Amino acid sequence: MFLSVLPPLAKGFALSASLIVSIGAQNMFVLRQGLKREHVLPVVLFCAAADSVLVIAGVNGLGRLLAAVPGLSMALSLGGAAFLSWYAIGAFRRAVRPATLVVEGDSRLSLAAALAATAAFTLLNPHVYIDTVMLMGAVGSSLPENQRTFFIIGASSFAAIWFASIGFGARFLAPLFARSAAWRVLDVVTGLMMTAIALILVRGAFA
Repeated sequence: MFLSVLPPLAKGFALSASLIVSIGAQNMFVLRQGLKREHVLPVVLFCAAADSVLVIAGVNGLGRLLAAVPGLSMALSLGGAAFLSWYAIGAFRRAVRPATLVVEGDSRLSLAAALAATAAFTLLNPHVYIDTVMLMGAVGSSLPENQRTFFIIGASSFAAIWFASIGFGARFLAPLFARSAAWRVLDVVTGLMMTAIALILVRGAFA
């Protein structure tokens, strides 16, 4: 009801905020890259650009096409679960190896590896298609054609602000993460969260 009274730009901004702001796998990865100050700009740009492309695709009807493809949801769920399980194992390994807990001593990703991981966290998550493509696409496509561009701009603007805030704002947490114990906690939480999401995806795939 609240969204219905907003102009299209604000409607896209608010809906994007309600869907993106959560402790998800993608956000945790962006936060970690921000804490490490490693390829932050490319990672943030990729996330923001991918979100915009998915919103545009959803508004232009991709959501209806995806819903009509049998087996796609299961394939995405199982692929995402496999990737998240692999990343969770890596997080648990980092947590038990004190030498890798501080930023300076942590293993560095190449730009290609960082972008590949970002793409996996973004595109192997079935919820991104449900939320960004289908839900936002349904809302955006229901607007008059001359308002859809403003809806897309609003949604894309929040995504860019959010990912930039996580990536570049993480440096303000640097004093806390100068201690190895903070990295240990972050990695344990990350591993547990990735494992939980992977299990949810597998359960959903066979539900």
